[in-house]
Amino acid sequence: MWMRAIQIAFVYVGTVVGAGFATGKEIVQFFTQYGAIGTVMIAGSGGLFIFFGTRLMVMANRLQARSYEQFNAYLFGKMSAVVNLFMFVVLFSVTSVMLSGAGAVFEEQLHMPAHVGLLFTMLLAFVTMLFGLNGILSVNMVVVPLMIVFSLSIAMMNGGDIVWTKPPFAALFSPFAYVAFNLAMAQVVLVPLATEVKDERTIRLGGWLGGILLMGILFSSHLALSLLPDLQSYSIPMAEVVKRSLASFYGLYVVIIYGEIFTSFIAGVFGLHRKLALFFRTPIFVLIALLMAMYAFSLVGYHSLLTLLYPLFGYMSIIFIFLLFYRKMPS
Repeated sequence: MWMRAIQIAFVYVGTVVGAGFATGKEIVQFFTQYGAIGTVMIAGSGGLFIFFGTRLMVMANRLQARSYEQFNAYLFGKMSAVVNLFMFVVLFSVTSVMLSGAGAVFEEQLHMPAHVGLLFTMLLAFVTMLFGLNGILSVNMVVVPLMIVFSLSIAMMNGGDIVWTKPPFAALFSPFAYVAFNLAMAQVVLVPLATEVKDERTIRLGGWLGGILLMGILFSSHLALSLLPDLQSYSIPMAEVVKRSLASFYGLYVVIIYGEIFTSFIAGVFGLHRKLALFFRTPIFVLIALLMAMYAFSLVGYHSLLTLLYPLFGYMSIIFIFLLFYRKMPS
């Protein structure tokens, strides 16, 4: 039971953690810019990740939902078709951003052409997807422990006092917005994963472990980032922290950034592929076509599209966790 629960927890963490998390930008935006009160908000986010992540997986298991579409049909009812279509567009866009981010890591950190990073990531994703959920489990079992150890090391090297500031009232909703957005995205993997597990106690344990790990990683990163002056001026604030405290391990940090981007990328590919494979007889060609479409999309200007989609998806995500709380748990 424990081993399976740890696998669930690692997939939970690996799916939530992405490019924004790895670079520290997301943590700064939602928590660290508010000083010490951000620590309290992270604790709140941890509680929400535990409660809603566990509830999502238990509910999916009882419904025996094979995909996020089936799960959303239960939550949104007659509106589920519109929600699923919108979510497909957002998921495709965000996953393409992850692919683009992987290319940027190769270009900016390894000084190699971005196309090399894009093609390498697509090939790695293709091989991983041949093994389905087991492939995703295997990748996360490697990446997430490295991420946890590195995150704790950074925190221990950068511990110190955090300044208390009075945040704007709207900032108090950051934990809800942060958890809602990430869970709405993570359901593409968490729903089918939970359905494959027979023991509900294992799912609950995995949800609790995953939420606690996410809170710990958030807190560690927040502690390190809080000591960085002019936080908002850095596009990759965590890289600055590493350069200042663990410069000799910067190469490892680059590997971990790539790993965190890749775990989120394959989660998106998995959800999209499972959706599209229902309409075609040759799933492997669907996977190739999907990866090629993402490659093309990652090369064009999509930032204006995301500027429109992100806020809309944020509102939908809030409704998502409200319904997750409101809907009766299936027996």
